[in-house]
Amino acid sequence: MIDRRMLLSAGVALGALAAMTKSGKAEKMTTTEKTIDYRALTDADWHSRLDAAQFDVLRKHGTERPGTSPLNKEKRKGIFACAGCDLPLFSSDTKFESGTGWPSFYQPLADAIETTTDRSMFMTRTEVHCKRCVGHLGHVFDDGPKPTGLRYCMNGVALKFKAEGASAT
Repeated sequence: MIDRRMLLSAGVALGALAAMTKSGKAEKMTTTEKTIDYRALTDADWHSRLDAAQFDVLRKHGTERPGTSPLNKEKRKGIFACAGCDLPLFSSDTKFESGTGWPSFYQPLADAIETTTDRSMFMTRTEVHCKRCVGHLGHVFDDGPKPTGLRYCMNGVALKFKAEGASAT
């Protein structure tokens, strides 16, 4: 038989579960047009928002050819944001020349990325995704400079640069 104490305990447990579930969801971006749930966009939606190279990298986990991104030579102060959803990901203060042919950073901005294990290509790597839209950005390795010792090796087509005091480029 269910008594009042059991019913209240179940209600508290369900409330805690609901709060935990909500906190784990990606935030929606609000624009003047509408609220966009980037995780719910279809491939057709993404095709209309991205060019072919961006779609291949961000949505299909492709990799751009090394040395092809103009962001490799970007030295101005600013923010590198996701090309899919504009979420700020990396500060220019953490960018460094890794010699790999891809833009590299030693630290992302707080609460900007998620990682997963990538077992493709007969090896295990840590794949980096945008926290908002789950777009594939690149991989992180443990051979970077101090202070973190990490190298976030990002595909340039997955990023857009916003110079300090300017609009996106």
